[in-house]
Amino acid sequence: MKADYVIKHAWVYMTFRQCFEKRDVAVSGERIFEVSPEISSETQYMIDGRGMYLIPGLVDIHMHIESSMTYPKEFSPFGLKAGTTTVVADAHEIANVFGMEGIRTFMEQKTDLDIFYAIPSSVPATSIELETSGYSIGEQETRELLEDSRVLCLGEVMNFKELVPEDGSDTKILRLIRMCKETRGRDIRLEGHCPKISGRDLNQFIFTGVDADHTQQTAESVLEKTDLGMFLELQKKSLTNPVVETVCKNRLYENVALVTDDTMPDQLLKGQLNQVIALAVKTGMPVEQAIYCSTYTPARRMRLDDRGMIGPGKLADLVLLRNLEDFRPAAVFKSGKLVYQDPEENRFKNASAKKVGENPQSFSFPSHFYHSVHCVQADPSLFTLKAEKPGSGVLANVIKINSFGTATDAMQREIPVRNGRICWQEAGLCLAVVFERYGKNGNMAFGLVEGAFQKQGAAATTWSHDSHNLLVLGNSPEDMALAQNRVLALQGGYVVCSGNKVQAEARLNVGGIISDGPLNQLAEDLGKVREAMAELGYLNNNEIMSMSTLALPVSPSLKITDYGMLEVRSQRPVPLIAKYLP
Repeated sequence: MKADYVIKHAWVYMTFRQCFEKRDVAVSGERIFEVSPEISSETQYMIDGRGMYLIPGLVDIHMHIESSMTYPKEFSPFGLKAGTTTVVADAHEIANVFGMEGIRTFMEQKTDLDIFYAIPSSVPATSIELETSGYSIGEQETRELLEDSRVLCLGEVMNFKELVPEDGSDTKILRLIRMCKETRGRDIRLEGHCPKISGRDLNQFIFTGVDADHTQQTAESVLEKTDLGMFLELQKKSLTNPVVETVCKNRLYENVALVTDDTMPDQLLKGQLNQVIALAVKTGMPVEQAIYCSTYTPARRMRLDDRGMIGPGKLADLVLLRNLEDFRPAAVFKSGKLVYQDPEENRFKNASAKKVGENPQSFSFPSHFYHSVHCVQADPSLFTLKAEKPGSGVLANVIKINSFGTATDAMQREIPVRNGRICWQEAGLCLAVVFERYGKNGNMAFGLVEGAFQKQGAAATTWSHDSHNLLVLGNSPEDMALAQNRVLALQGGYVVCSGNKVQAEARLNVGGIISDGPLNQLAEDLGKVREAMAELGYLNNNEIMSMSTLALPVSPSLKITDYGMLEVRSQRPVPLIAKYLP
């Protein structure tokens, strides 16, 4: 067999020894034909890999395309540019809004990037009694998805209370797990979401068969979970020095994969899984092991045996790097085809790769996807909290935002009452209001928040995980009303207001969660939203995600849905007012 081309004299990654050695790599069609110290066979052309490092294409097994606020065709070239050649996407965001129709619109899009899928296990994340989503994914939908060979796993199982019911009942998620096992057996993985779950609870969680976790880890949780056989998928917020030190000291590389989970549009322009690798190396993981945990380990986890290493018969998913510091690819090959080359490089004879972002990958969505946000238009008076009983004040339950990550704390604050009005602004708090946006019940829920905006202003969004109802957060009723009205006019998006003016906005006109426009423009707009939030004093490492997950009732510890505040672990409602003060 004749090779189509040979990459010569590169430092090639040796997967099982986790090191680099100088090799030639021949490619025939979609697959690697030969890996040898010297290949002299006749071929169409040679690629000079001298001074470069050749690694397998990156494999990201836990991510959400909707977290980039875009769609598969537009996401694909940006992922490939970063060296990611395979992803396993959990489309539970679009499923929460449009159900199976939303999932199908993603799966039918043809991309150069290989996109496999997870079955959204928690749509909605809790139950229809606790939050309102557009659709539910149940047994019939799961059965249909299990028939598709592109489906590799049951997506992150979130609801601990339903997974391990106190009364031993046969819940929806247990039925879905049973269906997966009976239909596909060992051919399908069961992925989990278990933040701050430990001890007996963790044992029970894993006993159900759900044996992976991608949530934020500590050094202690890494040891406990891996000792119990749980596979860990480490995203950026888990890559602290103590976590990485624990992984390296105990050589847990076989049980760890690096993943992105969520990549904001403005961050996607800078990179994808390659950024996570660079951070892992920066925090102490040897580069050879970081590559292993982002190629072979994740591929093996999802039983993708045709990729994740450089060897004969494997897919020719290859990444050429100039150095092992910034992980910016000089060239990327997907199934043997050059799909990206750095504009500064001229050594690649096949110059057919398009410049990423130059020609947006258009896709036509159903017309009703553009008209999906239906709720009351707010005015400033809506954000006045009235005391239902006489007294000097109230003891309120408050959601406290932290400066890092998406977890919140539950706290209580005494707030004065004057003329029958709860003076939440004078207490230095913000008000969060969730509007049910599907036209099903017209719910509105109110919660008080500490640690959000320090200056006068507000933000509103329909990108509020996971049910994506319309969330407004602020300390100025006028700005809150303006932001909410503008999101309605846009039919979805992120809007920041202050001084009764719109300061920044990013339009998400498809289902209120993604944009059908070019990613470059969306990234610019979202960057301005992020800057406007920071200018108003929102202090978090990811302002966008921090606010959006205030409505995620499976992320610790106190969150809010359109039905009201919830204590996440018990899934019990938490009243806004704990008691009235005399």
